Amino acid sequence: MSVRKGMLVIALVLGVLLSPAISHAYIGPGAGFALVSSFLTFFIAFFTAFFALFTFPARMAWRAFRRKKPPRERRVDKVVILGLDGLDPVICERLMDAGELPNFTKLRSSGSYHRLGTSTPAMSPVAWSCFATGTDASRHGVFDFLSRDPKTYLPRLSSSTVYGEAKFLNIGGFRIPTKKGGVRLLRKSKTFWKILSDYGVFSTVLRVPITFPPEKINGIILAGMDVPDLRGTMGSFTYFSQADSDVDIGGLVVQLPKNGNPIRTNIPGPKSPLDGKTIEIPMEITPRPERRGADVLINGETTFVPERDYSSWVRLTFKAARNIKMSGIARFYVTRLNGDFRMYMSPIHIDPEKPVMPISTPSFYSIYLAKLLGPYGTLGLAEDTWAVNERVLDEEAFIKQAYLYHDERKKMWFNALKRLRRGLVCCVFDVSDRLQHMCFRYLDDDHPANQGKDTTKYKEALYDMYRKMDELLGQTLKYVDDKTTLFVMSDHGFKTFKRGVNLNTWLYNNGYLVFKPGRAPGEYLQGVDWSKTKAYAVGLGGIFLNLKGRERQGIVERSEAESLKKEITSGLAALVDEPTGTKAVNRIVDVSKEFSGPYRKDGPELLIGFSEGYRVSWDCARGLVTPEVIEDNTKSWSGDHCIDPNLVPGILFSNMSLKNGQPNLRDIGPTVLDLFGIDKPDYMTGETLV
Repeated sequence: MSVRKGMLVIALVLGVLLSPAISHAYIGPGAGFALVSSFLTFFIAFFTAFFALFTFPARMAWRAFRRKKPPRERRVDKVVILGLDGLDPVICERLMDAGELPNFTKLRSSGSYHRLGTSTPAMSPVAWSCFATGTDASRHGVFDFLSRDPKTYLPRLSSSTVYGEAKFLNIGGFRIPTKKGGVRLLRKSKTFWKILSDYGVFSTVLRVPITFPPEKINGIILAGMDVPDLRGTMGSFTYFSQADSDVDIGGLVVQLPKNGNPIRTNIPGPKSPLDGKTIEIPMEITPRPERRGADVLINGETTFVPERDYSSWVRLTFKAARNIKMSGIARFYVTRLNGDFRMYMSPIHIDPEKPVMPISTPSFYSIYLAKLLGPYGTLGLAEDTWAVNERVLDEEAFIKQAYLYHDERKKMWFNALKRLRRGLVCCVFDVSDRLQHMCFRYLDDDHPANQGKDTTKYKEALYDMYRKMDELLGQTLKYVDDKTTLFVMSDHGFKTFKRGVNLNTWLYNNGYLVFKPGRAPGEYLQGVDWSKTKAYAVGLGGIFLNLKGRERQGIVERSEAESLKKEITSGLAALVDEPTGTKAVNRIVDVSKEFSGPYRKDGPELLIGFSEGYRVSWDCARGLVTPEVIEDNTKSWSGDHCIDPNLVPGILFSNMSLKNGQPNLRDIGPTVLDLFGIDKPDYMTGETLV
């Protein structure tokens, strides 16, 4: 090797070792987090693993030296937290009383059961952040899936952001990073597993929402909700079709040629870190009617995709430049074989064996799991609800997909339980939430979403899920001994979602939101005249005032904010759904009055707690202003929890009695700390339950 080439290689390695993954992001129509480049993490993970092994004795000694000593003796050796996202107490109690959930019933009688107070607002990123930090939204700063940029009024993710701007030094054929950028978690306050880490307690935290990018702890984290796909979105499927498609949002449509055997096309992937253009890889599809499926050739490998069933995980390697590759994995599903060929491709998950983003702590843990258990989904919102909303997938395909992810999660869970000797292990399962979102209409014959869809075939699918969660609990109980405390919990419950409320339309009709002359309302409030607008809605229930000195074009004086909030509150509280005479809004929270934390000013002024059956409309969530304030929800997404939190409590089971008759999500963290002999910090608003 020449000296020049040797120096280039050394420089590249140093660049890899000293720089984190580099990324840029934007919020688009799907509230996506768009990755431009992050191709170094795999190499970092490799060298980190080697370095960790080499320095293990020294690091253990240093940790022992720095470790805090708990003020009291621990009460238990192990704490096991089984999170079942969205499991509803009303349905759970009904099925327990009917004798259909024997393991839940046994745990209720031998230990304890309570309805668990959820967060305000009752949204998963808010709720799981309350769980993790023992605080409310004003102390951890997450009020919704989305916040807004007060300078541009455009939505942005509330949980993570991109910092810095990556710069490169071009030497020969290499681009060496000279300035680092990366992704930062926006959730504030300290998690209870980080506090456990300070006292030397080992924790395993699997797929808990709002843990991306994962923090460093004495233990293991595999990030959950908000891990993006390889394209940098929150999950965009691809639909390859020889027929015309009317997919609106949530995915990409690739029009296939009508003729040709094999059918030749390209898979669109992430954007290149060099020029920002979409990287594509060629794909050949050969329908095999005699085998009831199709052969799919990608990167020199052929995979058979059955009709109406999922392929195994397929690795997709996108070449950004010489020696720069980005690896993802996806599953394929042929929705129609004969006639116009149609095939669904899942969002491109970050490959856990070659992660291009930091999805685990330590960074090599995701690789270890993939080697041990096989490839698995890494996308935070993996179950493809939008593909069902757009009717690219039907309920049969969705339920199959949801349980594929569930089975992968179970393998991780039981692997962690087998390894646990002392400390905390916590895992959140998502299938309970996703199936209720998509199957709640089966419980209501009059649901608008039933129009034109099956209403009988999967009528038991939701209840079957509860029975499967009971089986999961039964298997988990085998790992619980008399020195283990078990919590089984959900972050919220569920209700039907029949009618959507467009808050921005109501604000427009009442003169609080104004459009520029001649400008039609556009997505994400495009066309709004901010010089005349006093209030606007963002996300799934938050109303912001256009405050002077905060928003770039704010006009509302601080002195008039209180009277304006009262006006809007009074008007929305009186909003009646004319066909039924039902009030659409159950409760309105004034954030400044009901929250006291340091980050309350980062949230909206008002949080709208809808009545049962109502939620923010789909168009309102996209920042559109439509003619009707209230309209039918005809999407397959027919159940929800983004309503008045008092109407959607979660569940809490334990193998020990709990002293608080009205526990809240915020109490779990302080309780775990107490069990390990650790005092809760002053910022935590939750209380111990033991």
